[in-house]
Amino acid sequence: MPPTPKSWWASLASLFVVVMSAVLGRMSWQLARSSLREGETKLAHAQRVEYLAYHDGLTALPNRSLFSKMLSQRIGEARRYDRQLAVAFLDLDRFKQINDTLGHEAGDQLLQEVAIRLRGYMRESDTIARLGGDEFVVLLPVLDDPKYAATVAQKILSVVGQPFTFIGHEFRITASIGISTYPQDGRDEQTLTKNADVAMYQAKAEGKNNFQFYSEKLNANSLERLTLESSLRHALERNEFRLVYQAKRDIGSGQITGMEALLRWEHPDLGTIAPMQFIPLAEETGLIVPIGKWVLREVCLQNVAWQQQDLPPLCIAVNLSARQFYDENLFADVDSIIRSTGIDPHLLELEIMEGVLIHNVEETLRIPTGLKSMGVRIAIDDFGTGYSTLATLQRFPLDTIKIDRSFIRDISGPGKDMALADAVIAMGRSLSLAVVAQGVETREQAEFLRAHACDEIQGFYFRKPMPAEQFTQLLLGEASGATYTGKRLALKDV
Repeated sequence: MPPTPKSWWASLASLFVVVMSAVLGRMSWQLARSSLREGETKLAHAQRVEYLAYHDGLTALPNRSLFSKMLSQRIGEARRYDRQLAVAFLDLDRFKQINDTLGHEAGDQLLQEVAIRLRGYMRESDTIARLGGDEFVVLLPVLDDPKYAATVAQKILSVVGQPFTFIGHEFRITASIGISTYPQDGRDEQTLTKNADVAMYQAKAEGKNNFQFYSEKLNANSLERLTLESSLRHALERNEFRLVYQAKRDIGSGQITGMEALLRWEHPDLGTIAPMQFIPLAEETGLIVPIGKWVLREVCLQNVAWQQQDLPPLCIAVNLSARQFYDENLFADVDSIIRSTGIDPHLLELEIMEGVLIHNVEETLRIPTGLKSMGVRIAIDDFGTGYSTLATLQRFPLDTIKIDRSFIRDISGPGKDMALADAVIAMGRSLSLAVVAQGVETREQAEFLRAHACDEIQGFYFRKPMPAEQFTQLLLGEASGATYTGKRLALKDV
């Protein structure tokens, strides 16, 4: 019998139910699968966010937040089990100079390589973190003997000090490390970290490339440093800086041929602060840039004032720190000061330390070349300490080299290392440059330099640096032919 309309519709309805069940089932499975994938994506995203929140993106080391948590946890364990632990705060020396000369990409690669080296040396139980910039910190959670912390620090210095090679250049860096221990130097995370940081700054003050343990004495020094830094930030606006001038004299005639401007700080409460105390601090904080700009302007104004008194045109030397040398506004600042003061640029000499000048020669060469194009003279300071070659020096537009005072001191020292000083003078003369010996303090030194054809000398053997007013009288006396009755080289006025 043919199906009735009713049974036909019933079959069709059954088929529809079956099809829809299949469709809905597939959709349900797809929705479930999609939901599962979405959940996995959210979980992965959450894990990634958490990872980034607690790890350094460049080196993949724990960051400051994670280190703080881990240190607090380890302190709790040390307290519970009556154990000691150590925190070693590590800072790379002169890292900014690498960034400035080789570029930030090379700086990043260096940080990554340092992280790899540190990870490869430390025990599995130890923690290494990057706090930011070129600062790393190491946690030694179990310290049976404080000597182990010293052993670790020495190994880190050795590992970091091995040569690095980037973009075809091989170079070395050093590090300064400060160490604090629990419970002697602190019983909480903040105190231990702060005291390790204090010890690290002491390591830098001791000449870098070493480690120091925290002590109460270091803490007192740190407070003094903070006080000094705070005062230094206001010294310029409060007119606390002054300049003194030290004469350079011709080795043969004894006549003044120029002078060097030296910076002094007269603190209202602490009195005169030695340059070795505040110059490194100014370098580190970046304050050396505005201070150096002030020095340059004052020197130029003083030279113009001397010219207006019809005094002989003499060149004044001003030292450029490494921070100033690499400052992006250096050219504009020098040009502006020359124009605004009206100084003859040939009467201004900028001294650049040898170690700064010969680092990454290709990149560095443009700076003295640009300065030279303005008409100023260029001198290389502390010559002999950077181990530059004759071929390297020939590439720079130099006018003068100043022999480092350590070579002059050794002339009359126990070793009487005259050959070394003689070699330095000979290299300078082979480049047809004016050779200046600084730090001359004895007759023996002066006579040796004259015998070995040094061009000019300066130092306490003649006179100490003096303010502009006294130096003016010295220049006036020499211009009038007055005879100086002090120490002399056996010719005329010295």
